[in-house]
Parts: sequence; C-alpha cells; structure tokens
Amino acid sequence: MLEDYFRQYGILVMFLMVAVGVPIGMLLMSYAAQFIRVRPSQTSKVKRTSYESGLRPFSPKPRLFNIRYYYYAILFVVFDVETVLLFPWAIKYGVLSKQFGLIAFFAVLVFLVVVTLGYLYAWRKGALEWTRSTNN
Repeated sequence: MLEDYFRQYGILVMFLMVAVGVPIGMLLMSYAAQFIRVRPSQTSKVKRTSYESGLRPFSPKPRLFNIRYYYYAILFVVFDVETVLLFPWAIKYGVLSKQFGLIAFFAVLVFLVVVTLGYLYAWRKGALEWTRSTNN
C-alpha cells in the first residue's frame, strides 16, 4: 500500500523533471547552436521585437482592428464553450446510460443541433467571409 503511494509521487516527480528539463534542454541546445554556426549570434533591433502577425507591436497611436476579427473570436468562444460542456457530459454518460441513456443522448443531440444551426446561419449570412460581396 505504501509502495503504491510513493509510486504515484514518483510519477509526479518524473513528470516535473520532464516539464523542467525539456525547456532547459531546448535553451541549452539553442545556446550551443550558435557556436557551430547553426544559429546566427548577431542580433538586430528587428530581431529583438516580438512578432505580432505582421503588425508592429508598438505604434505612436492606437490601432483599430478590423471588426471581422471579432466574428471569429465569438465563434471560437461559442465552440470552446460547447467543448467545455461536452466533456463532462461524455464522462457522465456512462453512468447516465444505465438509467437515462436515451434521454441524455437526445439532450446532447439537441444541444449539438442548435449549435450547428447557429454556425450554419452565420455561414449563410456571410459572417465568416473576409470580404463581403456587393451583390447582396
């Protein structure tokens, strides 16, 4: 019994060693790569800035973002919430299937149909198109 207890902590310690060792190893390999001319050691002002999808990270005035980015952000949140709600259901479905199997299945099926219809509605209305056509 005590061996199982320590074995579980051994797995945790191994996980922590890998979680700390891999980034340290990657940094050491990157540092060593400059000595064998795999990675250039000369830096410039541009190389020291962060990459922000082609936009400069700092500008003298605030930049306005295109409103179409928010459509994708909202769709991401909707499907993220869907995933968060589906995982507990999938775990509990095994327990529920003995008593309320068909009811639980159809409840989630209705949920997925509603989310899919919302997605299809947004797609049909052109909310996912980056450039809007002038024919509408």
